Amino acid sequence: MEYNKKLVLADGTVFPGNGFGANEEVVAEVIFHTGMTGYEGILTDAAYHGQMVVMTYPMIGNYGMTADDCAATTHGASALIVKEHCEVPSNWRSVKSLDGFMVERGIVGICDVDTRALSIKIRQDGTMKGIIVDASTEDADAIAKLNSVDIKNHVATMAITESFKVAADNKKFRVVMVAFDTKKDGIIDELLKRDCEIIGVPYTTSFDEIAALNPDGIVVGNGPGNPLDVPEILPTIKALQEKYPVFAVNLGHQLFALANGATTSKMKFGHHGGNVPVKDVTTGRTLITAQNHLYHVEKESLNGTDLELTHYALNDGTIQGVKHKDFKAFSVQFLPEVHTGPADAQHLFDQFVASLGGNQ
Repeated sequence: MEYNKKLVLADGTVFPGNGFGANEEVVAEVIFHTGMTGYEGILTDAAYHGQMVVMTYPMIGNYGMTADDCAATTHGASALIVKEHCEVPSNWRSVKSLDGFMVERGIVGICDVDTRALSIKIRQDGTMKGIIVDASTEDADAIAKLNSVDIKNHVATMAITESFKVAADNKKFRVVMVAFDTKKDGIIDELLKRDCEIIGVPYTTSFDEIAALNPDGIVVGNGPGNPLDVPEILPTIKALQEKYPVFAVNLGHQLFALANGATTSKMKFGHHGGNVPVKDVTTGRTLITAQNHLYHVEKESLNGTDLELTHYALNDGTIQGVKHKDFKAFSVQFLPEVHTGPADAQHLFDQFVASLGGNQ
């Protein structure tokens, strides 16, 4: 087979393929995703910003793009890498093909790639930068282009700059959500189901500005990138947890831990998929969870803090949830909203909302 595109990794490894979607060059971190479905969310969730996502499931695009299953109004992943790209979807809910959607949003795709070998390489050698270029590009030139691009502060790049409000039909509580990206958030959908009005604010919003909104509780939301890139938010989280119930998710979980004296670090290849088993130590239950993160809270760093472990991953033992010993504040690394995957962790929204009444 003749190929018209190729993926070149930072260590010089080359994976040939054929292009679809936007016809552009792109540099990003290469990760692999173990979900069988859910590519709509990957392409529209800002938590995937700055990442090329290798889909381990072999055929992608067979059910097209459905408006209800997209997570955002702007794209998330920088590129999609697949074994087989289905050009003709079969799904009555589909509004357009995967290729058409990616062209429209400027998202690069490469198919006919040996995704099994590529995923194994990432698992063995760790996440690394890659570049997708025309097959005719010299490997040395591709490496030079790759090395000339710095991985930027993705939190600041994708963060909202203006507040927004989502009204509830039967408002019982007001929740202020510290938001790191603009998207149709599954967390917001779950809170609306529980009669919560949501006010989303930029992560740069001060404690006093948030307090002036008279919230019943605080959600520290999901987002892309390294939590160490936004240290300015940590004093705000620390002050908020002393006055309001706090529920922090994914990037928010990492920031919540940092605000309470724990540390974070980058994982070798992270967790990306909709099938990660997590143990809830408070109930003994095992939850199947959706996850997308390259950074995690270091287990040993909880020692000496006011945080205690609530959840851990069964596949590698990494921290998946903590709670504060003195305040009504807790966090999880995984994505509890049904929008992104399994419904096993939905009860966490009930737990959060049950804690809100004391602040009215």
